[in-house]
Amino acid sequence: MKIIDFVKERILFIIISLMILLFTSILLLTLKVDFYAIVFIFVINFIGILIYHIYDYFNRKKYYDELLNNLDALDKKYLISDVIDEGSFLESKILYNIINETTKSMKDDISDLRINNKEYREYIELWVHEVKTPIASSKLLIENNKSELTKSIDEEISKIEMYIEQVLFYARSNTLEKDYIIKELDLKTVVNKVIRRNSKVLIENKIKIEILDIEKIVYTDIKWLEFIINQIVSNSIKYVDKNKLENKVKFYTKNIGENVVLYIEDNGIGMNEKDVIKAFEKGYTGENGRRFGKSTGIGLYLSKKLTQKLGLAINLESEIKKGTKIGIVFPINKMFIFE
Repeated sequence: MKIIDFVKERILFIIISLMILLFTSILLLTLKVDFYAIVFIFVINFIGILIYHIYDYFNRKKYYDELLNNLDALDKKYLISDVIDEGSFLESKILYNIINETTKSMKDDISDLRINNKEYREYIELWVHEVKTPIASSKLLIENNKSELTKSIDEEISKIEMYIEQVLFYARSNTLEKDYIIKELDLKTVVNKVIRRNSKVLIENKIKIEILDIEKIVYTDIKWLEFIINQIVSNSIKYVDKNKLENKVKFYTKNIGENVVLYIEDNGIGMNEKDVIKAFEKGYTGENGRRFGKSTGIGLYLSKKLTQKLGLAINLESEIKKGTKIGIVFPINKMFIFE
């Protein structure tokens, strides 16, 4: 709180006070009161007014400076109500009551929102669990009645499974801290699991898999990492370049500083510069998504969100007709392992 601002706020009151003192002095002078007595009365009153304003300024300055310092120190500014004092002057008491009332109202709304979100997430998880039963039954029927028609149906059901998994992971992504275990993992094991999961569609699309130097140990949650890698592989399959003689997806790692980086590189249709910049934005499908009509714009968005929550990083490079390369960065740090 600056003194110049305080004076500006009180300037009208100060002018009126000085005018009253001056008027009083003139009145006393006309009543033939001793001049020195008038001067004494004027000075005493002036000093009293000055002392009041000085005390009021420092009292308010101390309160507001402490309030602003506490606010700056808070990561979550809405917690200011927990550190604010009532103060000794009227405005501070009013401000204290306003902040406490608004904070209480906000906390009530947040509590309701959390309950609604929890109920929504529980419903989604229950729905996913229930819908898996008819999918499993359909796959069993397909297995027992193999034909070109059932083969096509099986492909579509596999896509449904992937989208259902996306829904489940999206619902859980905001409460990830309650649903993961960081532990030591072998990257090769996770990559092989994703490849086996997609083996049928990889073979059907004649996509060659190339694996180089991925026998690396990293620290993260296996379930969430498998989901992230699967989203990337699914995109590579979705956007193959059918004009090329050979399509491939390449897995390899590099040690960069204190990090291990897993690269997943394909030679598909690639993306233009604008799409690369916006690739991780929620719902952004880009030119390829609009052209092929297969993209939801959720896969890469979820991958980015989950890597951030896991303390990892993800980056993307791509060029039209040359392919796309995605890197997942794993810090070499055992500090946050939970067995």
